[in-house]
Amino acid sequence: MKKIILLLGVIVSLAAANIVFGQTSGVIDYEVKINMHRNIPPERESMKTMIPEFRTMKQQLFFNTEESLYKPVIEDEEESVTSSGGGGMRVMIRMGAGSELYLDQSTGKTLSKQELMGKNYLIEDSVKMSPWKFGTQTKTIANYECSMAYYSQTDTIKIGDREPQVRTQEITAWYTNKIRPFLGPERFNSLPGAVLAIDINNGERVIVARNIELRELKKNELKAPSGGTKVTQAEFRLLMEEQMKQMGGGRMMWRN
Repeated sequence: MKKIILLLGVIVSLAAANIVFGQTSGVIDYEVKINMHRNIPPERESMKTMIPEFRTMKQQLFFNTEESLYKPVIEDEEESVTSSGGGGMRVMIRMGAGSELYLDQSTGKTLSKQELMGKNYLIEDSVKMSPWKFGTQTKTIANYECSMAYYSQTDTIKIGDREPQVRTQEITAWYTNKIRPFLGPERFNSLPGAVLAIDINNGERVIVARNIELRELKKNELKAPSGGTKVTQAEFRLLMEEQMKQMGGGRMMWRN
């Protein structure tokens, strides 16, 4: 009940906060950089020669006073792949195809579109309030002065039939109060400002705003995802677990 009251308080205060804070509509372009080598186990060190150290993707966040939509930018990328025999080839990879996350702050609900084995699912969930702590440091990102916030998050990782492993992630965010509050990439949307950068585990995965355009949105730029089977987060997790069993094992991660 306390969590419900807290969430309602945040939602109710949003309208008042928008008067105090900055711009309330526009689009933010993010760059997502993932260190592909960071979690390769020592016994598979040779894999580092077959995959690039970093994978970079582009995402966009469209927002207005009460809604936001975080989605990938679709682009083609040519990549060199080296085989174990030393040969090589160039392949075209369709980058950016992935999930979309829609948030309606007036209701505190989220709708995520994800694909599983060729089928689209619409996952209904609610806004989660992260246990942010606030630092004193500041930095400038995309010409906006940002303040720091951080917290630790525990994940359980399941790989095949092995025992689940508990892993802690250190998350650092940089946000500005010059753009409306409770806005950010992925599910990092519970700070009193717009999140312009996220650093997970000191460079393991980094999300940074590269361009910010404050303007009125065009028709259909921001709309809830459609075209999929509606399920809850718990139901989608069960579907993933079942799929992993059918494939003979795999890697899954969920929040504790």
